[in-house]
Amino acid sequence: MRTLITTFSLLSVTLLTPCFAQDKDKDDKKEPGTVAVFDLGGAITDKPTPDDPIFGSIGNESLRSFTGRLKKASEDADVAAVVLLGASSVGHAQSEEIAEAIRETAAKKPVYAHADSLKTAPYATLSGATKICVSPTGDVWINGIYGEQMYLRGLLDMLQVQPDFLTCGDYKSAAEMFMRKGPSEQSQEMSKWLYDGIYAGLKSSISQGRKVDDAQVEKWINKGLYSAETAKEAGLTDEVFTREQLTSFIKKTHGVTVKFDKKYGKKTGKEIDLNNPFAALQLWAEILSGPKQRRSTKDAIAIVHIDGAIYLGKKQASPFGATEGAFSEEIRKALDSIAAEPRIRGVILRVNSPGGSATASEIMLQAITELQKKKPVVVSMGNYAASGGYYVSCRANRIFANPSTITGSIGVVAGKLATAKLWNRVGINFEPIKRGDKADLLHSSKPFSNEDRDELQGWMDSIYGVFKGHVTSGREGKLSKDIDEIAGGRVYTGAQALELGLVDELGSLDDAIDYLVKDLDLKDYEVRTVPRAKNFMEVLVEDLAPPKSDDDKRLSLGIWSALTPTLQQLDPLRVEMIQEALLQLDFLAEERVMLTIPVIRFH
Repeated sequence: MRTLITTFSLLSVTLLTPCFAQDKDKDDKKEPGTVAVFDLGGAITDKPTPDDPIFGSIGNESLRSFTGRLKKASEDADVAAVVLLGASSVGHAQSEEIAEAIRETAAKKPVYAHADSLKTAPYATLSGATKICVSPTGDVWINGIYGEQMYLRGLLDMLQVQPDFLTCGDYKSAAEMFMRKGPSEQSQEMSKWLYDGIYAGLKSSISQGRKVDDAQVEKWINKGLYSAETAKEAGLTDEVFTREQLTSFIKKTHGVTVKFDKKYGKKTGKEIDLNNPFAALQLWAEILSGPKQRRSTKDAIAIVHIDGAIYLGKKQASPFGATEGAFSEEIRKALDSIAAEPRIRGVILRVNSPGGSATASEIMLQAITELQKKKPVVVSMGNYAASGGYYVSCRANRIFANPSTITGSIGVVAGKLATAKLWNRVGINFEPIKRGDKADLLHSSKPFSNEDRDELQGWMDSIYGVFKGHVTSGREGKLSKDIDEIAGGRVYTGAQALELGLVDELGSLDDAIDYLVKDLDLKDYEVRTVPRAKNFMEVLVEDLAPPKSDDDKRLSLGIWSALTPTLQQLDPLRVEMIQEALLQLDFLAEERVMLTIPVIRFH
């Protein structure tokens, strides 16, 4: 009897084991259960944003973080699909990087894009999605690109303010907004090739994403205005869905149990047990201890962001808030620290700047040149890398640009506004007192004399010569034309700059990183941002600290903003253009000579 029971037990195990194995195989092949949701409704910045040790990811998201999370979702076996919500208005170059990341993700996973409203540039960004959905009665305005250049001479004449500017290069048109009531012939010519290039890039994104030819894209754009329903009929979009309908469609397609992860790939802060009476003390201890610096033993690629207008010196706090931009002393210090760090094998300069101070640009370039003696430096251009932005880029080992990056503008501008007649008009007189024949050379009391203009032009010509020398030396053997045919203030798209030899390759920030990793033959490495982005608590402590100086020389922007709340509401883009023009005047008051481009805004 015992033998019979034993035999039966063995038989039971034998019969049951295959069933257990089948269940295990089924578990190993379980369906992916996550839908990664990405919000495109907020701002996407070029510079990195910090991951706070307590609060996790905060504020706006950086471009690299967004595309990195998309790439992670495309490779994650648990992600069934990706959802993109909203339509962010980013620069044309950023749009191209996001569009490329969406196309790469859609080649591996379904990507569903949903928006309540779409315009040309955001539509081009989303065009590579597997399905584009628009809310019922939503508007789809795929009607091309429109931009404006601003001219203030009429206003200055009314105020009896006399603009007096000098430039190096017939195409250096940054000062035309003060000197003229409309564009010069050279400026019109440059605007034509610039807009043609950006328009071609938008059409290319749409044709690649929707898998149609350029003629079809042109036909869509020339019709221009669509409702959600007519956009679907025309083939611009795929579905007219509310978000709830899209959710139902995804559950029907990928399973009712899928979870929608709205923070996919984002770092989260520490969980604080609020029921614990010591939780507040734990939180306060975390804050006071500051960020914990992890010392890595891995090889690394460093990314240094030159983002915004280029200024001389250090960022200074003031009652009006610190000025945003790239400051020469901070960039130089970051580059010097990288040169001394043996684990950092190479550097990516992410340049997203329309230029600024000539002196600051030279300081940055010299620091870059010193760094290159030890490590390779590769430039990745964002929306702008023009004038001073190109100055700091031109000697890099390799330069990447997006097709619609605005770059070039090799030239110099300087000048002032003479305001004596304005003050006389309102009954105010200023009596000059000076010592030294040239003491009032750049003062606003009077225009330049002929002698002053000749002297200032000679000084600017020498700076222009240095600029062109850096370009011809840094791009030796690569320029397709003589430097004087390329320079002169001419502005180009990234695609046009590639043809001229001003850049080496069209590609994104990730493409630049991949190139450098391959060039250095790195296997196990990390990517660091230098200097590290400061987290919420560090910024809060800085804001609470007393300002280093209450002498803010850039008062014109604050005064303008205070005086024009109504205009801000009525026409914010044009007000923004005027603010930038005023910022350039502040530059001239402080820096004397500028490497900058005209104020351009795309609507």
